[in-house]
Order: sequence, then C-alpha cells, then structure tokens
Amino acid sequence: MDIRLGLKENWRQFWLLVLINGLVGGMIGLERTLLPEIAAKEFHLKSASVILSFIVVFGLFKAITNYFTGAFANRFGRKKLLVFGWLVGLPIPFILMYASSWNWIIAANILLGINQGLTWSSTVTMKIDLVGEKERGFAMGLNEFAGYASVGLIALLTSSIANKFGLRPYPFMIGGVLVIMGTLLSYFLVKDTSGHMKKEIQQNDTVPLLENVFKETSWYNRNLGSVTQAGLVNNLNDAMIWGIMPVLLAGRGFGIEQIGIITAIYPIVWGFGQLITGKLADIYCKKDLLFLGMLIQGIAIIFLIFSSTIAHYITISIVLGIGTAIVYPTFLSSIAEDTNPKQRAKSLGVFRFWRDLGYVIGALITGVFADLISIDFAILVIGILTLCSSVIIISRMFCNPAAKKIWEHS
Repeated sequence: MDIRLGLKENWRQFWLLVLINGLVGGMIGLERTLLPEIAAKEFHLKSASVILSFIVVFGLFKAITNYFTGAFANRFGRKKLLVFGWLVGLPIPFILMYASSWNWIIAANILLGINQGLTWSSTVTMKIDLVGEKERGFAMGLNEFAGYASVGLIALLTSSIANKFGLRPYPFMIGGVLVIMGTLLSYFLVKDTSGHMKKEIQQNDTVPLLENVFKETSWYNRNLGSVTQAGLVNNLNDAMIWGIMPVLLAGRGFGIEQIGIITAIYPIVWGFGQLITGKLADIYCKKDLLFLGMLIQGIAIIFLIFSSTIAHYITISIVLGIGTAIVYPTFLSSIAEDTNPKQRAKSLGVFRFWRDLGYVIGALITGVFADLISIDFAILVIGILTLCSSVIIISRMFCNPAAKKIWEHS
C-alpha cells in the first residue's frame, strides 16, 4: 500500500475525521447551556461549587483518558480508541434525558469525559498523522473548528428547543443522533493512520527524542512546558465561562433564549475563527500567537465584571472567542512541532491531560470564590490567571527560526 502524507493526498479520510470531530463537539454542546439551568430549576441546587461539580468530574476523567489515549495510541491503534470512545458515549444522552437526581448527571459527565478524551484525542492524532509536517496548523484549525463550532451550534439549538418545549427531554434527543452517527462512521469508514506516522518517521526524524515525555511536556522543556501551562489556563477559564456564565446571566435577569445566544456565540466564534488562525500557526511564530491569544482572553474575562447589557456580553463573547481561536490550534501545532513523531501521540496526551485538568481547577476555583466571596471576584481571579499565563509565554518560549514574527514587517 502506497502511503503518502498531505491533506490533498488523504482528503477523504481527513474530511471524514473533521465531520466526526464535529459530532464529538456536539456532545459537549448538549450541556453547554442547559445543565446549570437544570441544576437550579429541577434539582434546586444553590451552591456554585455543587453546580460546577459536573465540570469537575468531566475535566478529571477527560484529562486522565487523554493521557492514556496518548500512551496507548501506538500500541492499540488510533481507530480502536476512537470506536471505543463512541461506545462509551452511547448512554449519555439517555441519562441526561431521564436523570432523576444530580448524581445521574455526574455519572453522565464521567462517561462524557471518557468519551471526549478517547474520541477527540484520536481525531487530533490521526489528522496530524495524515497531513505531515507542513500543514499541521491548518489541519488543527479545521479539526478544532469542527469541534467547537459544533459545540456552539448545538448549544444554540438545544437552548432554542428548551425555550419552546422545556429543559428535558427533547433538547437531549439530538445527542442520540450524534452518538449513533459517530459510532457507525468511525467503525465502518475510518482507517487507522499508524502507517502514516511510520512514514513520517522515515521522512522526518530530525527532532531529538525527549528523555522523559511526561516531565518535559509538563514543564521542563521551555516550549512544551509553556504551551502546556497555557492550555491548562485556557480550559481553566473555559470552565468558568461554561459553569458560571449561565448562572451570572440568569441572576441578572436574562431568559433561557438570551443566555443560549450569549453562551453559544463564544464557541461559535472560537470554532469558525480557527479556519483562519490554524493556517496562521503554519506561518507565524507560535510564541507570538499564544501570547496574543491569552492576553485577549484575560482582558475580555475581566471586562465581564463591568458588563450589564446583552450587547456587552455578546461583544465579550466575540472577543473571547477570537482569543481562544488564536491559541487553540496553535497549542496542538506547537506540541507536534517540538516532538519526534515517535513520541508525538504520547506528548499530545500529556498536554491534553494538563489542559483538561484545567476544567477541574477552574471549576473548583470559580465555585469556591463564588460561594465565599462573589461571582465577580471569581471572574477577576480567572482573568488575572489568564493574563499571568500570557506573561509566561512571552518570557519563556522561543520561536522556530523559520517562522515569521508577528511584530515585525517581514
């Protein structure tokens, strides 16, 4: 079998994986607007920490699964992990539809974390395998576009259905379609890409091997460690927006449809923006892109404290989406650039472990400060942490010599 690297050379499998990752993102979109509302209105939960518990377990199990998906990708094959991830996800929509207590919602989010860790990690690794070295940023932009645009669109759709027919069960029926389609497409049409990874090793084995993948990806390597901490902080602030924004908006008098619009705009801009920003990661210095994106996020989050009208919140959601769109494909492209193909899947797994542990840390910080002091104070803390992350990037990372500097006219 003649294996060739490149997006054009593997376009059928590549675009199939883009479609599948859209289905993966849609599974998160099911919950994006509705769960905080269900917690308050159906289960009468008051504490922000308790309400955010579903994000804590989601992030914890996704982080752990990411690590093992990276570690096992070469041993078991990417396709097997992808299919298994969808099988784990099959019960989720039905639990969300008929859960009789908050504990069932927690159980659904344990499964969702495992589902997302297996499926999203597998599609990321497989696309990097297919396209080779030159188009990684663009490939990651398309991958993350599909996932996060779907998060926003499904969130918008479920909030619209909930506004007309109630919070449950109808909005979650979409999830049944998503998970069945994902399972069938992955099992019958996806081909494993381990051969493409081996082909790249033959063609491009110039990046030195890491002595300890976990330690160096986590912090010790200047570039990998900087990217990893930024990934953690990015998902830390996303946990706050996911869990607290609906509560904040409801407390300020906004209805479910308005909340759905505001909360959906952020991931929609984030998703569609990556069609542009992913390609930028192939051209410009990744250090510059990451600094700029995290800086924009931090400023936008702090401005939430001073907002009051729907126009304010929509504007902030757009700006926040732009900042996140700049960093998200750049994270993955950076990890791929600085790791040998033999270790790439494992290094991506370590990065995604820490990145999604950000959901746990963000939900805990937000919940504790919101309960003890105020929601505004919790938002301020998250905004400051995001700005600190941008400082670490600009002071610690270095650029690939072939990349263009954003700040120079060249």
